[in-house]
Amino acid sequence: MFESAIPALIEMITWPAPLYLFLGVVLGMAFGILPGLGGPQVLALLLPITYGMDVDLAIVLLIGAMAAVPFGGSIPAILINTPGTGQSAATCFDGFPLAQQGKAGMAIGASATASCLGAIFGAVVLTFLLPIGRQVVLLFSYPEYFMLALMGLSVIIVVSKDSLWKGLIAAILGLMLSTIGYDPVTGSVRFTFGSDHLWDGIRLVPAFIGLFAIGEAIELFLKKGKIAQVEYSGKISDVFTGIKSVFQYFGLFFRCSIIGTVIGIIPGVGGAVSNFIAYGHALQSSKDSDNFGKGDIRGVIAPEAANNSKDGGALVPTLIFGIPGSIEMAVLLGALIVLGLEPGPRMMLERPETVLILIYVLVAGNILVSIFGLFSAGIMVKLTYVPATLLAPVVFMLALMGSYLTHGMIFDVVVSLIFGILAFAMKRFGFSRVAVVIALVLGRLAQKTFHQTLMLWGVKGFFVRPISLGLFIITLAMILFPYIQAALRKKRGA
Repeated sequence: MFESAIPALIEMITWPAPLYLFLGVVLGMAFGILPGLGGPQVLALLLPITYGMDVDLAIVLLIGAMAAVPFGGSIPAILINTPGTGQSAATCFDGFPLAQQGKAGMAIGASATASCLGAIFGAVVLTFLLPIGRQVVLLFSYPEYFMLALMGLSVIIVVSKDSLWKGLIAAILGLMLSTIGYDPVTGSVRFTFGSDHLWDGIRLVPAFIGLFAIGEAIELFLKKGKIAQVEYSGKISDVFTGIKSVFQYFGLFFRCSIIGTVIGIIPGVGGAVSNFIAYGHALQSSKDSDNFGKGDIRGVIAPEAANNSKDGGALVPTLIFGIPGSIEMAVLLGALIVLGLEPGPRMMLERPETVLILIYVLVAGNILVSIFGLFSAGIMVKLTYVPATLLAPVVFMLALMGSYLTHGMIFDVVVSLIFGILAFAMKRFGFSRVAVVIALVLGRLAQKTFHQTLMLWGVKGFFVRPISLGLFIITLAMILFPYIQAALRKKRGA
């Protein structure tokens, strides 16, 4: 396979491939910025255009667009607290507070750098894993999925340190909401109140848009003034400060890139899970975590590194088995089949140069979109100085439009409005929206894999498999570490 590396690189840089890459990146970035749109939508839009195209050029266009979406989604998350994609929700936690402090350029610089380097990390891992990827994918089953979900849920205890009871109440609310809909294990329909729309449960993107965008729009209506409370100098040095911060916390970046890649490899888990786990890891591994949620640059670096490295991981089961690792990969898998390619060992034997082009474009697309972001940061941050009375209606309308465009259903708009009102009330009374989001994302995965593990192995199934037991021990350590650390500090003080 590696003997095809040079021919594949030459193919990618030969005209008109760079033009298709540029067009794909621009379109992907636009879809990432617009709330409710994302990778699946841009791939579905481009698929008809690729009919009759050269296969390699079609892949350049599709992967270029897919690569640009994650960073595009982080831009509105930082500037207006509106995640462009569901995977960008974790970036809101510290990205938006930084924008409020007049440090939006710093946040965008860190996001662009962590995204780019994370994608390169994921692509390198993908390159070396392809020959042995079959064994890696088969290591994970239902107990490992459950323990990953449990690990993510343990983050709630840490993010709720200001008021543990309020955090736990918010988490229970999120877990209750995650039980709505058709149970894939038992076959029962729960808490749908006679609505056919709730059979699939509460969709995450409309819920996120409500919790962050609409809730923030209501707050802006009442707040007036501007988003940023400190004047931004507009100097490019702020962006460079964000770039340097990634190297300052390179150990954190590296660990979160590993988290994103590993979780990306596991089929069906999704990017939102990896981002929340990465954010939780950043919070729990920091000796000074008091600033998280208030504008800590580490809270931007961690989810953005995981967000982009997970694409390299998600391509492992997609290319080796033809099993999509995420929704984007499911659409990409369909696109590859339409183009006459059949992902699997056969494709890697017969078309190794096509596989390598795919990896090269994933890296090139992330580098290109990060350069766009870095050079346009000074212009984009000015959005935070638009009067709130003018910005709030725009955010509100974009949020409603994004909710509708996700699946083309008015019901999703209603869901976003309900969650927007809920978010406003939670913010006013000091309840954690982060806890609701984490529980809503991970609750479905936890309940499904819990039932499946019990049906196949019983309770012992969680502890007899080495990886599952290892994840359980790590989760216990994550929960107990802050309390042990606090006790040791108290002892030293005494």
